[in-house]
Amino acid sequence: MRKIPEKPMADPIRIYTDGACRGNPGPGGWGAVLMHGGKVKKLHGGEQETTNNRMELTAVIKALECIKGNKWPLEITSDSKYVLQGITEWIEGWKRKGWRSASKKPVMNVDLWQRLDQLVQPFDITWHWVKGHSGHPENEMADQLANQGIDEL
Repeated sequence: MRKIPEKPMADPIRIYTDGACRGNPGPGGWGAVLMHGGKVKKLHGGEQETTNNRMELTAVIKALECIKGNKWPLEITSDSKYVLQGITEWIEGWKRKGWRSASKKPVMNVDLWQRLDQLVQPFDITWHWVKGHSGHPENEMADQLANQGIDEL
């Protein structure tokens, strides 16, 4: 879902996201780290009864909701193949099929997928996957924030 930039490339806003769940379903949390121009913004939150996939999606959504305007390209890094494949490979097919999966069942977490689809539209986004719990500093920070979201419930 890489869009051709309409403006000269600027320093991107880098976003790192993660979700966590204690039980699946169970209490869950999400965390996001936004970095740009030497500034770092950390976000987190949680829900009492949720799933890991919902928290992974929520982390990206909450990060995108913080960005005002679209004058910078975005680089979003997640350890969730569900999020990355969903937004870059599966979503167009789901939309064509009326938010149905390849097996003709309703898409899980459709409310969050529709919100994410709406939020990504104005941006030039490059998506990256990183293996979770592999020592990637910003992914580890997002994981800590997701767990903090659960702890604060």
